[in-house]
Amino acid sequence: MAIPTEPIGSIPRPAQLIEAGDDLAVGRITAGDYARLAEAAVRETVEELEATGSPVITDGEQGKPSFATYPLAGLAELAPDGVVIAFADGHTRQLPRLTAGPFRYAQHADGYLELALRYANVPVKQAVIAASALSLLYPADGIDGYPREAFLADLVREAAADIRGALDGGADSVQIDFTEGRLAVKLDPSGQLLRSFTDLNNQVLAQFSPEERQRIGVHTCPGGDQDSTHSADVDYAGLLPGLFSLDAGTFYIQLASEPDRPRVLRAIAEHARPGHRIFVGVIDPIDPRIETAEQVRDRVLEAAEYLDPGWLGTCDDCGFAPFGDDTSTTRETAFAKIRARVAGTRLAAAELGL
Repeated sequence: MAIPTEPIGSIPRPAQLIEAGDDLAVGRITAGDYARLAEAAVRETVEELEATGSPVITDGEQGKPSFATYPLAGLAELAPDGVVIAFADGHTRQLPRLTAGPFRYAQHADGYLELALRYANVPVKQAVIAASALSLLYPADGIDGYPREAFLADLVREAAADIRGALDGGADSVQIDFTEGRLAVKLDPSGQLLRSFTDLNNQVLAQFSPEERQRIGVHTCPGGDQDSTHSADVDYAGLLPGLFSLDAGTFYIQLASEPDRPRVLRAIAEHARPGHRIFVGVIDPIDPRIETAEQVRDRVLEAAEYLDPGWLGTCDDCGFAPFGDDTSTTRETAFAKIRARVAGTRLAAAELGL
């Protein structure tokens, strides 16, 4: 396809898999039982994503408890009372709190990738969580015998290994989920928290060659969960300079749900660097209405007025179910929206002569 188009990551899990996750948590089924159901869900998801015509797919994050906490599954040194993230509709999500070091991932993304590659017939993109998000695990009052500096060094090493494993394991590309970027601007309008996040993520990216960084992208959105967001009220102008300071080759930017897309597109054009591939969101996973191919086409053509079409791509604004228990969107709706994205992107490419 002349204009590349990719999903962001998660697809709503089948009800049976969600129920199995609950059963696993209380010991009613074994880890092996859950793994078999997760594999079946990955196989079905891969098949359905390929049926949409998507030239690149993901595993739908079927086996992940959430896009953010997959590295922690099975880690013992955690308490449940970590950072709370509040959403606009009043619901919250809470991260765990690290209680002891050294910090190590209990699960790396290459395990999810390997499973998807068993069934995929097209390139597979692997989503990973940003080091900056996992930095929130460390408590404000510290950990005896394990200073924050030591934790961050361990975190950078583990996050780089997560990306390295996916690249070496056959991923077409790796997408770093950086939803906390816009949240950082909300929590600290001075920009200091955002700078600390981008500095940390650049330490991870520095472990890769310029050629490898062209296969690494960063996704930003205002945090979609249960048809709500945590930072959609934050002006993109506060995020974009910091976002484009990240040493990645590709950026996936939520845009379909923005109330003033031209304003955001102008800001992207101002701050993006030459050679950046910009994937603009043309599908709103939170909106229950299924976009038409023509609506998607028009959003792509709008973006092409501000951004070089030769460096333009399309995506969904965010994953359809970043947390494993999110049932606010059906699988059928998610796949229908993806079909519209693929078809609309193709229509736009034809109009642009690409």
